[in-house]
Amino acid sequence: MQCTLLGMTLPGDTLDYTMVPRHILKGQHEWELSKVSQENWIAGFWPGILWYDYSYTHNPKIKVQAEKYTDSLHFISQLPAYDHDLGFLMFCSYGNGYKITHNPAYKDVIIRTADTLATLFNPKVGTILSWPREVASKGWPHNTIMDNMMNLEILFWAAKHGGSKHLYDIAVSHATKTMEHQFRPDYGNYHVAIYDTIDGHFIKGVTHQGYADNSMWARGQSWAIYGFTMVYRETKDKKFLNFAQKVADVYLKRLPKDYIPYWDFDAPDIPNAPKDASAACVTASALIELSTYVPSKSGTKYRKAAEKMLESLSTSHYQSRNINNAFLLHSTGHFPNHSEIDASIIYADYYYLEALIRLNALQENKSLLLE
Repeated sequence: MQCTLLGMTLPGDTLDYTMVPRHILKGQHEWELSKVSQENWIAGFWPGILWYDYSYTHNPKIKVQAEKYTDSLHFISQLPAYDHDLGFLMFCSYGNGYKITHNPAYKDVIIRTADTLATLFNPKVGTILSWPREVASKGWPHNTIMDNMMNLEILFWAAKHGGSKHLYDIAVSHATKTMEHQFRPDYGNYHVAIYDTIDGHFIKGVTHQGYADNSMWARGQSWAIYGFTMVYRETKDKKFLNFAQKVADVYLKRLPKDYIPYWDFDAPDIPNAPKDASAACVTASALIELSTYVPSKSGTKYRKAAEKMLESLSTSHYQSRNINNAFLLHSTGHFPNHSEIDASIIYADYYYLEALIRLNALQENKSLLLE
């Protein structure tokens, strides 16, 4: 007997809910699964996809699977912080689940996880320590990566739903400090900002997954567009809205004709460099939201750009269709590490689905966000 769930087929009559899809490498057909753990930052995307699926289809069988995969992450909320990825892990899963079901147990997990993430905040620096493991190995006293902008949302949410108001202050401090130090004059960003732990001063900006320290890594810029748009939503502070537009505009200005970026905008082998569909998905979702916060002329620009991204992603060149069991092809995970290059990756599918749901809501004049 085979058990099939949205293209993922495993032997036997039950699924192992501690194993989640990670990627399908080029030339392969089935998802490679990875174990749910603190260290596995992508583990929340699969239950998040299921919650998005259920929010649109209202299929009770999908809800059951979403609940079971979400529950498999519960133990993470009871552990000390491993790194900043708690937002990706627990808000894509429990966060989406709560917004749909209003299960009070989910709310407790989210608030507890937000409190854990807050333990990585350094008040002298003003940001969350993203990678504690890199402090000694790379000699980075306090490191903050651009991806961390995405994980501020769980802090904002918890502060609004019964958690400490201090969580809101941490998120605002982190966003402000990142805005002040982690961007170059052209509004491209450093993947990693290094700060001194004694007086908190900015030491330098470097890359980890980009081509060079001063290059514009595509997904890093996508995290920034999405992150600062979300921070404006939560704070209504116009400085974050203005900044979100600036980081979005430099991204749009440098896109190739099909609106899907190369893995790094400064890769030396463009136009033969690998593309990164995942960055396009994150950006499309962010721009749809951003379009609703700005005057109509700018809003139209951002919405049309997002639509062009989704149109390209939905062609036979980028959609996997009969090639494999993912939604999309041609994402790049960690190019310098020779990892997940020109692959299907679970977070690309997550943000693709999110962008499509948001666009549909916008077209139907409904709320873009799960409530």
